[in-house]
Amino acid sequence: MSPGRPPRTALVHDWLTGMRGGEKVLEAIAALFPGAPIYTLVHVPGSVSPAIEAHPIRPSFLQSYPFVERHYRRYLPLFPAAVEAFDLTGFELVVSTSHCAAKGVVPAPGAFHLCYCHTPMRYAWDQEHVYFPKRRGPVARLRNLALTALRTWDVASSARVDCFAANSRFVAERIGRYYRRSAEVVPPPVDTAFFTPAESPAADTPSKPFCLFVSALAPYKRIEVAIAACERLGLELRIVGEGPERRRLAERAGERASEQIRLLGRVEPETLRDLYRSALCFVQPGVEDFGISSVEALACGCPVVAAGRGGVLDVVRDGRDGVLFEEDGGVEAVASAIDKTRGMRFNSMDLRSRAEEFSAARFEDRFRTLLSSRVPGWA
Repeated sequence: MSPGRPPRTALVHDWLTGMRGGEKVLEAIAALFPGAPIYTLVHVPGSVSPAIEAHPIRPSFLQSYPFVERHYRRYLPLFPAAVEAFDLTGFELVVSTSHCAAKGVVPAPGAFHLCYCHTPMRYAWDQEHVYFPKRRGPVARLRNLALTALRTWDVASSARVDCFAANSRFVAERIGRYYRRSAEVVPPPVDTAFFTPAESPAADTPSKPFCLFVSALAPYKRIEVAIAACERLGLELRIVGEGPERRRLAERAGERASEQIRLLGRVEPETLRDLYRSALCFVQPGVEDFGISSVEALACGCPVVAAGRGGVLDVVRDGRDGVLFEEDGGVEAVASAIDKTRGMRFNSMDLRSRAEEFSAARFEDRFRTLLSSRVPGWA
């Protein structure tokens, strides 16, 4: 890297198919590197923010494969080859944002690789049995062989990273466990300028209290536990998000979907903000690596009910910002925590003050400090 000028930088992201937490982090990082190309396995044009789309986007060879835009996860065994095929010649700094394969990119000789790791590849490690419950039969045996190869590659490719940044202490511990590497903790950015409490709280209070769930509808999110807990308490649950579990959840809800369980799908940011503002509580029954949605809820003055494990421990202080419950307590533990929240009084500005510790400005300061301390030539 030459002194006096910024290093030539390439960004690498797993896939660009929707605007979720990982993409919000990418957006904040990309703003620090105007014009830097973004290498990604698959890109669905228009699925992410204009700020990300403004960068040159260079998808992998998987982009031309059949049905890849909707079923890219089916090509999981090919992810390592696709990531390694990126030609990063001429780039002095590589910044990957990874929860799957992006961190396995091969930098040019002498380049510095900083990985912002949302989690080690969950498909291959602690979430394998959730995503792939069927363990018997020839297809399962072939899949198990593929996952064994993926784990081997995942560990070996971690050596290509010069510096890991983790989004929480929980993920930093997992990086240490699986990769035997240390990581700097840099919490992700939350748009606390947009997510704010209502100016007139009474006006946003619904006639009937409801709980709110906001997440991608994936198996490990434990959405059914939240549904069962709200059913037990006679409370409405509004579910925001899309994902592979959507159809099954709709079938499970059946006729109750219009009354007690409302599957809202994706909603506009203003609608989501209104939901946070008026919800009784935000419910997070699964263990999250960090949980940006929980911070968005706090920023709007909404208390959080969450499993007391994972990245949420960096955010929610039990009894102050919400209620934490034992992860293995099941439906009874979630219902008890929600019921406890109903009997507590929370100051919306105190909740917001906690959320502001994870603002976009705080993220930028922390990330710039990390770059300055670890990346040669960065000023």
